Amino acid sequence: MSQQSASAAALKTVDESVESSTAGEYLTFRLGDEEYGIDILKVQEIRGYDAITQISNAPDFIKGVVNLRGTIVPIVDMRIKFRLGNATYDQFTVVIILNVGIRIVGIVVDGVSDVLSLTHDQLRPTPGLGSVIDTEFITGLGTVAERMLILVDIEKLMNSASMGLLEEC
Repeated sequence: MSQQSASAAALKTVDESVESSTAGEYLTFRLGDEEYGIDILKVQEIRGYDAITQISNAPDFIKGVVNLRGTIVPIVDMRIKFRLGNATYDQFTVVIILNVGIRIVGIVVDGVSDVLSLTHDQLRPTPGLGSVIDTEFITGLGTVAERMLILVDIEKLMNSASMGLLEEC
């Protein structure tokens, strides 16, 4: 492949990445020192971190399940899933209950910040980090003043085979 066609392909990928991040409202949350954003339309509710029933042989990032008004909901610790160090739980730790596809899933985060409306001008493409870092579930970066948000396609992440939450066919 010529250098010119490789550059054109890279630009096309950048354009597609920016378009995959759509302007809209995002719930922002913290994991360690970083801020993340997910589509607010995927959020059902936000709850305090409470007792979770552990399930044997579950991956370490799946903390267990809770009974949410008669529905058994798997709970995923995002700090463990994203390998961001040891998960610590305090009064700011919350569980965000999500509607992803036909499934309800909870994610444990260090804290919820706010809901932000992002315009196309505030969206940046996912940086090309090569094959060393998996950016498959990052749709882009949002910028608000001095803040940078990592925008996550939470539905794609929760429905991925690596999460182990898919129904077997």
